[in-house]
Amino acid sequence: MDWVTGVVPYALLAALAGMTVAFRVPDGEPVVADLVLCALVALWILCVHTLRPGWRERPRVMAVFFTVLVALMAVLVLRAPWFGFFSPAGYLFAFRVLRWPWRLAGVAAVSVVAGTAQAYGVDKSTALGWLVYAAVVTANVVPLCLFAWYAWRDDERTAERLRMLAENAALHERLVARAKEAGVHEERQRMAREIHDTLAQGLTGIISQLRAAEQAVDEPEVLRRHLGTATGLARESLTEARRSVDALRPAPLRVARLGEALADVAERWSARHGVPVQVTTTGTVRPVGPGAEDALLRAAQEALANVAKHARAGRVGVTLSYLDTEVALDVRDDGGGFDPARRGSGFGLIAMRQRIEGLSGTLQIESEPGAGAGISARVPIG
Repeated sequence: MDWVTGVVPYALLAALAGMTVAFRVPDGEPVVADLVLCALVALWILCVHTLRPGWRERPRVMAVFFTVLVALMAVLVLRAPWFGFFSPAGYLFAFRVLRWPWRLAGVAAVSVVAGTAQAYGVDKSTALGWLVYAAVVTANVVPLCLFAWYAWRDDERTAERLRMLAENAALHERLVARAKEAGVHEERQRMAREIHDTLAQGLTGIISQLRAAEQAVDEPEVLRRHLGTATGLARESLTEARRSVDALRPAPLRVARLGEALADVAERWSARHGVPVQVTTTGTVRPVGPGAEDALLRAAQEALANVAKHARAGRVGVTLSYLDTEVALDVRDDGGGFDPARRGSGFGLIAMRQRIEGLSGTLQIESEPGAGAGISARVPIG
């Protein structure tokens, strides 16, 4: 229950009934009619408003309720001016139960009743008396109606702010949902790249070593070398797979800088495949973001894996160049080459490009059949 409209009207009616008895009984004036009217007002509020909260949501019922209430107030004021003190209750009901624009009309009606009570003693038998009465009523109607209008405008602005907040909340939820979807997609891409860069390359190397071992069953030393290399590749692949699950940086970069990590990767690749690799670092070595180091190291690993699988190269060159605003990685071989337009759809090259371009870098592939191949990756520093 609304405690304001559930307490204030009854308290005012009780006080006004007491005033009626106090003012009229000593003079021998009848009070029964006034007390009955007070009781009718209280009963009307009780039955229609207080005990029927569901009716407050029905505009037509509340319009009838308020009209009857104002009529009873007018009768009371015509009988005794002190009943004008019940006007605050009338204003409360106008603001609580009426909707715009009926609220403005309700406030005006209560103001007329209040002004009539205030001008009760004015002689209305003359034109001047009616002018005074009109002035008193106007002095009540105009400010109260202006207040009602401003209150309605404030309610409208509040409702508009709430609507905008609701729209912003809904937009925020949509953006969060899209961000989650993008995050899931990116994580899937990352895991696909990690699996390709670790398990797939490692298993490819193991298979190559085991095939070589099959061809060397009559050569114990060669056989042991290939089996040892395969075992080492299996251990490295397992370590990298565990690291990928934990989303850590590549194992070589945990203990070395980029140039040293590239040299280590190239040395191990060369030992496995029997192809010499020359690693060169140019420029002034300076800190590069971890993301850039990861991407360039993975690019080198992918490029070397492609050389082993496709190039049949006699030698490979890896160059790490620290430039003014970026760091560049070039991997070139003297193998058979390929047509980039036909070989650019492999996942390894796609993953490499995604890593580099995700850092606002560029990736270029240069090759032609019979003329070797070169991969150049550049990422900004910092």
